Amino acid sequence: MNPECVSQINDDGDALSLCFSGPWTISTLPFSLPDVPSLLTDGISSLYFNTDRLEQWDSAFLVEISAITEMAAELGITVVTDGLPDGIRKLLRLTRKKTVIPPSSNSLESGLFEEIGKQSLALVKESVQMLTFTGDIFLAYIRFFTGRARYLKKDFTFFLFDCGPQALPIITLISFLVGFTLAFIGAVQLKMFGADIYVANLVGLTMTREMGPMMAAIIMAGRTGASYAAQLGTMQVNEEVDALQTMGINPLDFLVLPRMTALILMMPLLAICSDFIGIVGGFFIGCFSLDISPILYYEQTIKAVHLNHFLVGMIKSVVFGYLVAFCGCLKGMNCGRSADSVGKATTSAVVTSIVLIVITDAGFTFFFNVLGI
Repeated sequence: MNPECVSQINDDGDALSLCFSGPWTISTLPFSLPDVPSLLTDGISSLYFNTDRLEQWDSAFLVEISAITEMAAELGITVVTDGLPDGIRKLLRLTRKKTVIPPSSNSLESGLFEEIGKQSLALVKESVQMLTFTGDIFLAYIRFFTGRARYLKKDFTFFLFDCGPQALPIITLISFLVGFTLAFIGAVQLKMFGADIYVANLVGLTMTREMGPMMAAIIMAGRTGASYAAQLGTMQVNEEVDALQTMGINPLDFLVLPRMTALILMMPLLAICSDFIGIVGGFFIGCFSLDISPILYYEQTIKAVHLNHFLVGMIKSVVFGYLVAFCGCLKGMNCGRSADSVGKATTSAVVTSIVLIVITDAGFTFFFNVLGI
C-alpha cells in the first residue's frame, strides 16, 4: 500500500480529520499530502488525526506531523493528538516551541542582583573549599612525617622527574629570553646616562629576587598545575578516587602528597636554574650589544647579587610551588563527573595559581622592602 493521507471534514464544518494509511517512512518518499493550508480555513476550529491504517512511520512522518501541528497552532486551531501513535505524541511534546517572554526592566535589575549573589556565594563556597583542603593537607603531612601515609614511592620519584628535569627545557628557554629582554630594555634607558655597566645589576637583581621564581612558577602553573588538575579530575570522572576510598586508602595520601611534595622540592631548583639562565641572557646583551667585557660584567653581577637576594628568591619559589600544586590538586579533587568539568577544573587551576602567585609576590616584595632585605 502506498502512503496516503485523506482529509475529512465533519458535517458541522468545524473539525478537520487527517487519515493516514500505509508506510510513512523515508524510503517511501514522496508522500501524497492534501493541500493542508487551504483546508485550515477560518471555519475549522479543531484538527484530528486518524492513524488506524498507518503501517510504519519514522522521522519523516514526524516532520510532516510537526509541520501540520505548528501551522494549525499559528492559526489558533486546537490540535487533538489522541489519534497519533504514542511515540509521535512524546516527540511532539519535545519539539514544541516555548514562548519566550522578553525580560522587563525589573527582571534585568533582579537578574543583576541575583548574579552578584550567585558570585558571592560561589566565592564563599570556594573559600571554604580552600580552607578545608588546607586543613586536610596539613593532616596528610602529619601522617606523612609520622610514617603513616600510604603512597607509592615510585609515583613520588616519577613526579620528581616530571616536574624537575622534564621541565628544564621550557624553563631554560623562557628564562633566557626574559633575561635577554630585561637587559635590552634596560640598556636602552641606561645608555642615555652612560651607565651601561649597570645592566648587569638590573638583570641580576631582577632575576634572583623577582622574575626567576615568578617565571618558573607561572610556567609550572600552566604545565604541571594544569596536569595535576586534569589527572585528578579524570580520576574523579572514572570514579578511581571513590575506589581508593572503598579500599580504605586515603586519596590525599595516595594522590595529592606525592604530587605536592615533588613540586615543592623541585621549585627552588628550577628557580635557581631560571636565575642563572636569565643572567646568561643578560650577559649576551651586555657583551655583544653594549661592548661590556665578560670579566667586567661578571664582576659587576657578583657585586650586585648577594646571598640574601638568592634567599628571597628561594623563599618565594617554595611558596609558589606550594600554591601551584595546591590549586592543581584542589581543582582536580573537587572536579565534577563530566568531561566539561575536567576542562573547567584545569582552566580554573591555572588561572587561580597565576593570580595567587602574583598577589603573593607583591606581598613578599612589600614585606621584604619593609624589613630592608
